[in-house]
Amino acid sequence: MGSANKLLLILLLVILTGCGGMMDDLNPSGSDKRPPVQCGITGPSVCQIAPDFTLSDTQGTSVTLSSELTTTNRIGVVIYFTMWCPYCDSDMTDIRNRFIPSHPNVRFYAVDYVSGSVAGAASAELANGYTGSEFVVLADTQQTVLNLYQATMQTTIVIDSAGVVRMNESYKNGARLQAALSGLP
Repeated sequence: MGSANKLLLILLLVILTGCGGMMDDLNPSGSDKRPPVQCGITGPSVCQIAPDFTLSDTQGTSVTLSSELTTTNRIGVVIYFTMWCPYCDSDMTDIRNRFIPSHPNVRFYAVDYVSGSVAGAASAELANGYTGSEFVVLADTQQTVLNLYQATMQTTIVIDSAGVVRMNESYKNGARLQAALSGLP
């Protein structure tokens, strides 16, 4: 065996030994190791009470979730976390076309957690064609709401008028959003 082959073999062994504990990944237990969700307490999971928050919209107006949920005839709120990327734009366009027109008693929010300021969120809203749209853009300048809901890009949350989280997951094809919206009182 040549020295180049020996060196390659040693390098391969070093890489493989760095993957210690990998056998658990190859033979998963099949059990969910996350703590169980406790319904009825404040938290971001389905069946929990949605954490309240106040953010500024791109016009500088404060929006508080609990106040929005008590608005007359409001049956729920949808929150979509956007980075203004092509995936987010595709999702938001789908939501605008398929869901907003048929759910007039639901408020739809797009949460901008990347622009860093209300002015930055307003600029992104304008550049992406959402100024004056049915989506109210909120500026999460400190990523507070992002963290409260354990969200990331494309996370979509549905909260009913009682403040209970009905959905908290990445937007896919709209089927889960439709099911959550159909389940609102």
